[in-house]
Amino acid sequence: MQYKDKGIFETFFENRSSLIIQYANGDISKKEFLEYNFDFVQDMNVKPFDRIDSYEKGMYNYQYYNVLAKYYTMLAKDIRRSGKYNKYYTHYKEMGDEYYHQKDKSTFQLLKYLDFKDVEAYFIEVESKYLKDKLYEIVLLDYKEAIFHSKSLWLLEILKKEGVFIEGKKRSLIDDYINERY
Repeated sequence: MQYKDKGIFETFFENRSSLIIQYANGDISKKEFLEYNFDFVQDMNVKPFDRIDSYEKGMYNYQYYNVLAKYYTMLAKDIRRSGKYNKYYTHYKEMGDEYYHQKDKSTFQLLKYLDFKDVEAYFIEVESKYLKDKLYEIVLLDYKEAIFHSKSLWLLEILKKEGVFIEGKKRSLIDDYINERY
């Protein structure tokens, strides 16, 4: 594995940035972006960290769970669209939901590690009726490409309590990605 020479985090962040650039340039679709991220996480075979004591560990955990959540949710949608294998739809949907929950817990752990400093959160404008008035963005202002999303109510309450949530709606920093269907 490449990360044995470079290190887990250097390999992880290089791959992440590379995929973001490819997506931004239109070289890969959102679906390909999600699939490549999933394959990379699987190939790395590095499980999430139990303790978040660095930005890198927190970002890795967020990305790990986010990739799995989106991938399994995408599989569930594909199965639902095909009209077949209802039990597989339910199975993958539940897996996606559980990984989204783990992603939100990872976000909280990272924000707690950072003591909620230089963090900004706000609801974002979305085209999806399902996500309207539910999806919000969390930005770590001191880090490159550190943009998280959630619709978790318990995390939203913590962001408000910590004074980092801004009322009103903003355009997402990655609006094209957020609003592209897959």
